[in-house]
Amino acid sequence: QVQLVESGGGLVQPGESLRLSCAASGFSFSFYGMAWYRQAPGKERELVAVVNRIGGDTNYADSVKGRFTISRDNAKNALYLQMNSLKSEDTAVYYCKALSLGAWGQGTQVTVSS
Repeated sequence: QVQLVESGGGLVQPGESLRLSCAASGFSFSFYGMAWYRQAPGKERELVAVVNRIGGDTNYADSVKGRFTISRDNAKNALYLQMNSLKSEDTAVYYCKALSLGAWGQGTQVTVSS
């Protein structure tokens, strides 16, 4: 059974940083590209960042490019999202997902507010 457990969210002020983590289990983590998505209130879920199976290739939404960094540790079955220079528009629930698998975690809330 695929399980994805996100953590690390919280309330921060604009300009601050957060690091999200995703613990994966129930599938061969290193076989799948992984992604972070987010969903803000009243908006559709959007793709934030993607990393390939070995972590050597990444892609980002234009809105986070240069501020967010996606990474993975295949030995720990873990996915990360380092978020710097946070803005109020980054406020959302953040989810990790294995590409080509349908499962979603419960998400972690990120709120950026002064």
